[in-house]
Amino acid sequence: MADSAFFCPLSHEGVLAVRGVDASKFLQGQLTCNMDYLSEAKATLGARCTQKGRMQSSFRILFEGDGVVLAMASELVEPQLLDLKKYAVFSKSKLTDESASWVRFGLDGGDGALMSLGLDLPQDTDSVVRANDLIAIRVSPSRSELWAKADHADELHNRLAAQLTQGTLNDWLLGQIRAGIGQVFGQTREEFIPQMINLQAVGGVSFRKGCYTGQEIVARMQYLGKLKRRLYRLSLSGEDVPAPGVELFSPVHASSVGNVVVAARASAGIELLAVLQADAVENGDIRLGSSDGAALQLGELPYTLDAKLETQR
Repeated sequence: MADSAFFCPLSHEGVLAVRGVDASKFLQGQLTCNMDYLSEAKATLGARCTQKGRMQSSFRILFEGDGVVLAMASELVEPQLLDLKKYAVFSKSKLTDESASWVRFGLDGGDGALMSLGLDLPQDTDSVVRANDLIAIRVSPSRSELWAKADHADELHNRLAAQLTQGTLNDWLLGQIRAGIGQVFGQTREEFIPQMINLQAVGGVSFRKGCYTGQEIVARMQYLGKLKRRLYRLSLSGEDVPAPGVELFSPVHASSVGNVVVAARASAGIELLAVLQADAVENGDIRLGSSDGAALQLGELPYTLDAKLETQR
């Protein structure tokens, strides 16, 4: 399925909204992404960190109406909302959970279906186009998200089903893995700093915007630190998909050398993204769950890590 055009509901994510005249100003001091880069035609990835630079959430953020909306793992919406509200007391902005107000679909190879809905979506990643109360976002070369108000859910589902095969969330996550886009889930909340999931390599971190919560740690790691763990793409045989947070081991190390970030079933086994110690990867023997667990094979990411490019954003 992942190798042919399909659509699926994005049932694993919710929507946090920040609205009001101070929405962008407030979030500029809270998030890793630069709000000044957002526009009606541009979205971005981003994260919210603790003071120690650990990600409470990762998300896709875009302008909508009188503010912005952030799509993140459903189980993170409430804790992220409660945390941000503590800092919004003196800001003219209102934070709410709008998960029930939206329907969102992932489309892979679905540009023709978008065109039929009046949405001519550019090929550039993070491009946004809006028409007929619909929003489309390019999330990677062949993949896009389609947003609509929840009361249009059935109609929109039927129109998509008339043109595309309905896939599964597993199919969508497999495409995300192959695009090398990591994500924070409930099991990995406050586990990683942004560079551990290569967020800076996919446009989710700005090193020019100034201060935000956790900025000192994130910037120090980029300019001065030596990152010991980062995101890798791997595969293994089997059918049981490991959950985010499952530990990975190397027989030559005394303890865990990393964690699963996101995994999905493929036509031949399991594919996944994981944060791993670099020295364990160099050793080449990575195991799932224990030092004698199933062996994983290292794959390639579709981008290269380039600190000079990453710090231009």
